[in-house]
Amino acid sequence: MNIILDLLLLLIIIIYSYLESLVKVFIPQRRKSVAGEIVLITGAGHGIGRQTAYEFAKRKSRLVLWDINKHGVEETAAECRKLGAITHVFVVDCSNREEIYDSVNQVKKEVGDVTIVVNNAGAVYPADLLSTKDEEITKTFEVNILGHFWITKALLPAMMQRNHGHIVTVASICGHGVIPYIIPYCSSKFAAVGFHRALTSEFEALGKTGIKTSCLCPVFVNTGFTKNPSTRLCPVLETDEVARSLIDGILTNKKMIFVPSYLNIFLTLERFLPERALAAINHVQDIQFEAVVGHKTKMK
Repeated sequence: MNIILDLLLLLIIIIYSYLESLVKVFIPQRRKSVAGEIVLITGAGHGIGRQTAYEFAKRKSRLVLWDINKHGVEETAAECRKLGAITHVFVVDCSNREEIYDSVNQVKKEVGDVTIVVNNAGAVYPADLLSTKDEEITKTFEVNILGHFWITKALLPAMMQRNHGHIVTVASICGHGVIPYIIPYCSSKFAAVGFHRALTSEFEALGKTGIKTSCLCPVFVNTGFTKNPSTRLCPVLETDEVARSLIDGILTNKKMIFVPSYLNIFLTLERFLPERALAAINHVQDIQFEAVVGHKTKMK
C-alpha cells in the first residue's frame, strides 16, 4: 500500500514540477545578490575566467583570482579593481594538489572563507589518441576534474558549517557528447558533469540546501585553446557572451547552464535518435579545429 501512495505522490510532484517550469518561462526569475561574497575563480588569467571575474566585479563581490600565468591574472585583477572590486591574486597550479591546499589555507588567512567558487581552469591537447602524450592525458585530468575535487574539499567545510555557498563547475558540451581528437578532454568533462550532479545530489541528501551548484556547458568558445574552431550548426562563442550566461545562471541558482540554451534540445533528441541519424547530424555539423593526427597538425 505504501508503494502505491509513494508512486501517486511521485506522479503529483512530476506534474507540479512541469507546471512550475512552464510558469518560470514566462515569469522572470528572482536574482540573488553576490555583493560582498568572497568569490574564488580559477583560470582567471584569460578567457571565460577573466570575463567571469569582470561580471562579479561589476556586482561588488570580493575576488580571489587564481591562475598559473602571473601576468595574465594580474591584468585581470587590475581591470577588476578599476570596476571597484577588492581583488586578491594568487599564482596557483591547479594540477598540483598540495599547492591547491596551501593556497586555500593562505586565502582563508588573508581574505576569509570563500563562499562562491568557479572551478574554471582547464586544459586541452587536440590530437588523436595515439599522438597524445601520456603526460598530456594526466595533465588534462589533473586540471579538468581532479583539481575540482581538491578545491571543493578544501573550501567545503566552511560552506557546510554555514549552509551557504555556491560551487560552479565549468564543463563543456563535450561532457554530454563526444568529439574526435580530444578524447582526454571529453572524458574529463564527462567526469566534471558527473561530479556536479553527484555533488548536487549529496547536498540534497545531507539537507545542505543552502549550498547551491551550477554547471556550465558551452559549445566551442574562442579561448585560444583550440585553433581555428568552426561548426555549421552552432556558433563559435566569445568569452564575454559565455560569462554573461554563466553569471545569469549563478544569480538564478540554475543547475545546468547550456550555451546556447537550445543545446538542451539537441541532447534530448540524441537519446532517441538511431546511430545512423546521429552520424548524419555529426556530418552536417562538420566540426573542425586544428589537431595533431599521426604526429602532424591538420584541420579535423
